[in-house]
Parts: sequence; C-alpha cells; structure tokens
Amino acid sequence: MDLKLLLLSTLLGVFCYSNAQKEGNECINANAKYCGECIQAGAKCGWCKDPNFLKQGETVSTRCDELQSLIKRGCDEPMIENPHGERRILKNKMVTNRRKGQDKLKPEEITQIQPQKLKLTLRSGEPQTFALKFKRAEDYPIDLYYLMDLSYSMKDDLENVKNLGTSLMVEMSKITSDFRIGFGSFVEKTVMPYISTTPAKLRNPCTGDQNCTSPFSYKNVLKLTSDGKRFNTLVGQQHISGNLDSPEGGFDAIMQVAVCGDQIGWRNVTRLLVFSTDAGFHFAGDGKLGGIVLPNDGKCHLENNVYTMSHYYDYPSIAHLVQKLSDNNIQTIFAVTEEFQPVYQELKNLIPKSAVGTLSANSSNVINLIIDAYNSLSSEVILENSKLPEGVTIAYTSRCKNGVISEGENGRRCSNISIGDEVTFSISVTSKGCPKKDKHETIKIKPLGFTEEVEITLHFLCECDCEKEGVKNSELCHFGNGTYECGACKCNEGRVGRQCECSSNDVATEDMDRTCRKDNGTDICSNNGDCVCGTCECKKRDNPEERYSGQYCECDNFNCDRSGNKLCGGHGRCECRVCVCDPMWTGSACDCSLDNTTCMASNKQICNGRGICECGTCKCTDPKFQGPTCETCPTCPGVCTQQKECVQCRAFGTGEKKDVCEEKCSYFNLIKVKDRDKLPQPNDASYPVVHCKERDANDCWFYYTYAVNNNTQKEVHVVDTLDCPAGPDIIPIVAGVVAGIVLIGLALLLIWKLLMIIHDRREFAKFEKEKMNAKWDTQENPIYKSPINQFQNPSYGHRAAAL
Repeated sequence: MDLKLLLLSTLLGVFCYSNAQKEGNECINANAKYCGECIQAGAKCGWCKDPNFLKQGETVSTRCDELQSLIKRGCDEPMIENPHGERRILKNKMVTNRRKGQDKLKPEEITQIQPQKLKLTLRSGEPQTFALKFKRAEDYPIDLYYLMDLSYSMKDDLENVKNLGTSLMVEMSKITSDFRIGFGSFVEKTVMPYISTTPAKLRNPCTGDQNCTSPFSYKNVLKLTSDGKRFNTLVGQQHISGNLDSPEGGFDAIMQVAVCGDQIGWRNVTRLLVFSTDAGFHFAGDGKLGGIVLPNDGKCHLENNVYTMSHYYDYPSIAHLVQKLSDNNIQTIFAVTEEFQPVYQELKNLIPKSAVGTLSANSSNVINLIIDAYNSLSSEVILENSKLPEGVTIAYTSRCKNGVISEGENGRRCSNISIGDEVTFSISVTSKGCPKKDKHETIKIKPLGFTEEVEITLHFLCECDCEKEGVKNSELCHFGNGTYECGACKCNEGRVGRQCECSSNDVATEDMDRTCRKDNGTDICSNNGDCVCGTCECKKRDNPEERYSGQYCECDNFNCDRSGNKLCGGHGRCECRVCVCDPMWTGSACDCSLDNTTCMASNKQICNGRGICECGTCKCTDPKFQGPTCETCPTCPGVCTQQKECVQCRAFGTGEKKDVCEEKCSYFNLIKVKDRDKLPQPNDASYPVVHCKERDANDCWFYYTYAVNNNTQKEVHVVDTLDCPAGPDIIPIVAGVVAGIVLIGLALLLIWKLLMIIHDRREFAKFEKEKMNAKWDTQENPIYKSPINQFQNPSYGHRAAAL
C-alpha cells in the first residue's frame, strides 16, 4: 500500500511539474534567438538591445523577457524593443439616416454598416478591437424571387400564384418603394428513376386525361422585374408537370438561382428567395440512383433560362447550398405544407438567415407568409466573417436594444431590430505568431443576408524596427559570420556562439568541453548549462527572476538564505548564493537590522534600561518586563484594574468606555473562551500570564487573562459569559404557591367528604337501630281499618250439629 502511495505521489509530482513548465514565462519559453522571434512569443515580451546587457554565462535568448523583468535586470527602457499594434480606419462613411418618401437613393448609395474599411496591425497575443455599427435603413430595396414546385400535387397552388405579382407588389409597397419580383419553377432531374423516360411520358407525365407539360429540372421563367402584371401573365402561362418519386429536385434549382446572378437579375440589395413546395428534397448522393456521380460544381449552367446539366451533376449538399447562399447574400423563405414543416424546420437550423412558413393546401396565404417571414428575417442581424488566416481569431461582443450585451457565439447577433434601430458590435482580432507566407491578409465581415461588408486588411508585426538597422557580415560577429542587429549577433547558417565564433560541427569537441569544467572536474558547466564553443551557456529557469550565472554557471540568485520566507529577508539581493545586504542590515539572510531606533523606549533609553538591542529587537534581561522596548509588565500590580474597562466594552459592550471602545481599546487581541477552564494557565505559555477577576456595575463577575506574547502582541482571553448572583426564581415560587393552594383545597375537600361519609353512616346506623326497636307491625298499618266485617249466625252451629 505504501509503495502505491509513493508511486502515485511521484506521478502527481511529475504532472504538477510539467504543468508548471507549461505555465511558465512565455517569453523565456520561446527561447528566442533574435528580436522578431521574441515579439512573436507574446504581447508582454520585450527585447533588450543594449550590447552590454548580457552577463557571463547568459545566452542570447535571455534578452527576451517581460518588460518589468528586463528593467529590473538593468536594461534601460529606451533600450527595450517593444512594438505595439495599431488600428487605422480607412473608410468610415456614416450610416444612412433617411425616411420613406425622401430623396430616392441608389442601392449603392445606402449605407447600413460602419466603418467600411480599416487596417489592423497585429502584434502576437495583443488584440486589436474596433466598433462596428449597424442600422437598418428605411425604404431599402428588395428583390424577391419566387421558386415554385410544379409537380402535379401543386396544381391548386399554381392557380393562386398566378395573381401573386400584383398582390404582392401592393403589400410590399408598404415596406419599400423599390421592389422587384421574379419567378422560376422546378420539377426533377430528367433521368430514371426520377421520371419515366418513355416517349409518351416525356410528352405528358400525368395519367388519364390530364394535360401536363414535359418534365424539367429548373426553368427561370421571369427575371426580376418591377412589373407585377408581367409576372401574372407569365405565371398564368405555366403548366403543371410530373415525376415518379416523392422528393423533388429543388436543391438543383436553389443552386442555380444563387449562382446565376446575371440571368436572375439580382441587385446588391436585400435578396429574398421564396421556395414553395409540398414535398421533400433530394440532396448530395441521391444522384447515384440515376447513375450521376459527379459532385455539383456550384456554377451556373442556364441556357435559354433552363438548367441543362441536371443529368450530369449530382444534387448539391446542404453545406454547399449554405456556402453559396451566404456568398450571394440570399435569404431563403421555405413556404411548405404542414406535413413537411418539421423537415424544413430542421433544414432552416442548418441555413443561417432562413425562415419557414406553413403554406395552406392551395397557397392562398402565400402573401401573408412572405411578409411575416421577411419581417422575421430583417429583424435579426448576424455577423459572419470570411476564412481567417492561420493563428488569427475573432471575438464578438454585441450591444443590442435595451442594453442587452452578449458574448461568444451570441455576440455575433442582435434580434428584434426595427427599422431605424442602431446596434453596435465590439470586434477583437488577435493573432498568435506570424503567418508562414504572406505578412498581409484581408478578411471580410458582413451581416448575413446583406451585401454590405467591412474589409479588414491585416498587417502582422513579425520584425523589430532595430532589425532594419542590422549590419550584415559584421566584424562584431567573428569576422563577418553573422548579422549584428538589436545588440546581438544573428549567426549565419552553420555558425553558433554568442559572437558566431564556432562552426556547428565543432560544438561538442572534447577540447572545448574541457574549458567548461571548473577545476578540471567532471561536471560540464556545473550541470547548470551547456558548453557552446568552449563557453558555458547557462540554463534558464521557469521563474524569470531566477538565473544561473558565472563562468561555469556555478552561481545563481535563488539559493541564498531566507528569512520570513523571503530571499535575503527582503533586505538584500542574492549574488552567487550569498546575500548582499542593503545598508543598515546584516546577517546571512539580511534579517538583522542595525537601526537602534526601534529599541528606543518612551524614556529615551535603549530597551527601557532593562534589556539589550539585538537586530533591532529588544531582549529583556528582567523577565517581568516584555514588549518591543521592555516597557510592558503584565504581572505588575494594577494591570487587571487598568484593562478592566477595555475588556468590559470589547467583550460585553458595557462599561464606561463603551462609546469610545473602538478608539481607545483596540490595542490588544481579544479571544473569547467558553469557561474558566479554557483560560491560559501560567505554565501553558512561555510568557507571563495574569489572571484577573473583576466586577461590573450589576455585581456580575467576569474573568480574563492578560499577557504579552513572544511576538510583542497583547492578548486578552475572556470568558464570554458573566457570573452574576442568582436572584429569586419567580416561576417556581408562583408555581409552588399555586400548587400549594390547589393541594390544600383538595385536602380540605377530601376531609369534608370523609366527615360527611362518617356522619351519614352514623345516622343510618341510628335509623336501623330505631327500626329494630319499633313496637308496631311493620307489615300492617295500625291506623288502617278494613271496610269488611264478619258476622256469625249463632244458630248456624246448632243446626249443623243436629244434622
């Protein structure tokens, strides 16, 4: 188990060390050999071009460091090469501010985005930020192209679209005074198995007595025009066609509409493409069913306004369509039936600046659908940029309506924008390093669906100004073996050394290594450097403040004695592992002050005459006295009385000093304990502790200790509860009285009850006795006399005897 823990700790240590290496100073890690390489390492890096800057053992790359570190190491600020990037606006035309009905402007005269052109000079790691303003112009021209599925299932829809031109013109005139409309139709690729290729079906693909036109892939029926009546006329001449499978070839048509700008008649205005269908779509790869394997080339193939290469090129992919629609600033409105709305909703999520509307069964709501979709699209602005050069990144921050600020991907967009609203984007461009090829690049940023864009020319700072003044084949570089620039030699190919004095083939010879061993030892450059051309070049540390130096790299400035966790106590500098102390400081770690003023007591005596001053601190000879100047006597009589008021106000908020407690009683540290047993005892500490017992105005006792610890800080430990004399407990008394009264009452009632029982029993016994002694028959009332009298005939007895 211990072995596992040891292994785990070792791995963790290696991991942490490698992370520390990665997170080190980027300027040092770059190991730059010349100024241009240094400034590409990071925005904080500078190059010292002072010829005398390097110390013995330091490599040329040591000239590259963070600015503050270079200044601290003795390089004057004017001698530091530290160029910065810049931002320059070349074209900054104000956004158009006009209302409908004012002077009519050409589309190219309307400005919705500002600025239009600028130049950024980029220094590696240093972002350049500029503000981009966008404002929706009122009465902005609109081009709308209606692309309709003419398969047989769209027969009813075609009838309603025939009057779309003039109706849509009327509705769109409420939005813009410059509106143009065009029309195109599509069915499917004209090969099996998408359509039937029998001669009869090619003439009329519909069944029964239906009269349908021949199948076709895509046909541009009407170029964009402002004549709504002409739109109605040409659309009215169109006929339904048919195909075999359910999905249609709409992607072929969309691609041609996007790339055939001249034939369609697109202007540099708002471009809307309305795609109307009641079915799904084929996409890249489906062409293999018809033996078509060539990928769509994304080019225009219209001849006499008909797409002629549908049998030759496959359907375009969704990504290909997204690219072409974006390149040509076309916003797509999918007008589809409710059955296929989920499919096209997913497609909308893949195509930026697109919308989906539910088409009624016969397309009767198409105008309202287009108006609603246009309002939805135009109320949102989404910025996109062209492909970035290698190493260049862009960050967006949007400031939209009502003060809403977003960053990241959401920083590219603003929603709920009305006509005339102005929103701002903050755009930061950052480069890492320099491009391998061109030092000048151009990128473009534009709002999706709009033709206007910002053109940004990028210029990269890859060289220092001092390099332009370099002397090739300079004598300072060992008889012309290098270019002397920016205070150092930039060696020609095959030469090494600080002055290019060696050939790269002779660097590791034994003779040269011998001069890099101190006292003929075995360690080359004290294991702290590399031997280059017989001279030690010391290794660099991750910490830019730490350096090896010396002829054999035997010295460093980080292995000196420390005090208070500070190198040389913070009062000196480390040179070759020995502290060189500042004035008035001494000791191996510069931790001993030679200033006696800190030992001066209030009576102007050193340590109050009761101690000696060592390193600016009093050492008291009398153990009763403490403190920085031996003036404190915690065990002297009267100390408890002196501290009473302050302890009372600090601990309990009472006493005479409670109103001035913070002002006069903050000179000691107060520590509260629960009971007296927790108070420090005299034998627990290495300094005297005084126990105190004091009484307050309420005759309550409080207990505390007073002491001055070894750090000359005054400490008071106090029991956080007062010991007050116990008063009468009212509740038990009242309860006892009440209980006593109740008990007495109950006792009296019981006694009364007992007496009554005894009395009753005596009376009953007396009654029983008298009853027994009664002389009259208890079974007959002596007063009662019966109403019946008996008489006997005297002669009755004689007659009976005679008989």
